[in-house]
Amino acid sequence: MTDLILQGICGRMGRTLLEKIAARTDCRVVAGIDQQAGEVNGITVYASFDELPVKGVVIDFSSPAGAVAAANWCAAQGCPCVICSTGLDRTQEAALEQAAACVPVFRSANMSLGMNALIELARRATALLGAEFDVEIVEQHHRNKLDAPSGTALMLADAINDAAGGKYEYVYDRTQHRQKRGDAELGISAVRGGGIVGEHEVLFCGPEEVVRLSHSAGSRGVFADGAIQAALYLQGREPGYYNMNDLIKEKLSCE
Repeated sequence: MTDLILQGICGRMGRTLLEKIAARTDCRVVAGIDQQAGEVNGITVYASFDELPVKGVVIDFSSPAGAVAAANWCAAQGCPCVICSTGLDRTQEAALEQAAACVPVFRSANMSLGMNALIELARRATALLGAEFDVEIVEQHHRNKLDAPSGTALMLADAINDAAGGKYEYVYDRTQHRQKRGDAELGISAVRGGGIVGEHEVLFCGPEEVVRLSHSAGSRGVFADGAIQAALYLQGREPGYYNMNDLIKEKLSCE
């Protein structure tokens, strides 16, 4: 039985995680961290990590600052952590990497296995089509999402750029430049509206044909499932910085 601590337990992802974990027998929630201290579904919620009387694998769906606080606490306590928050800057990412020298840290801007499969497909399509096709990414999320473009869109862009040898320049807005598209552009567009859970599409645009790769999240449950799998994956791991590629590789090796 794996003990879990949920940071952001009172949020939408936190409540989705509670529902998913309640249906499992291999893990349980022993505490929550949230600004709204109190109790949720019989689980005690603390306002900060300093108040925690228990240990466990931390799953973080909170904020960039919350992600760093989780990583620092885990490094001090010897606990693994799964960081799912997005919008971290380079300094905050460096703090996670520093914690990974002490404990296993699982980091992904998108915890969906399907989304990470799309990233791999985009990488392979770039190797095949990138030299002759223009590449554009369009992402759509609900009206309350704070960061744009999404962390997942940037994951896609980085995978494509890596496969292309780093030739692309990311372009987020063309309104200030009245000129034709450059060969080294990789356009990233963000849509925000309503209750869209998450939509990502990569377009490889050739002179006479367009190849589309896309992923649509039907509910937040796909991200919760991935985060739980990541937490279970970290049990018994050596300190290090892990991601979805590591989890997927293990799954493939077991088949």
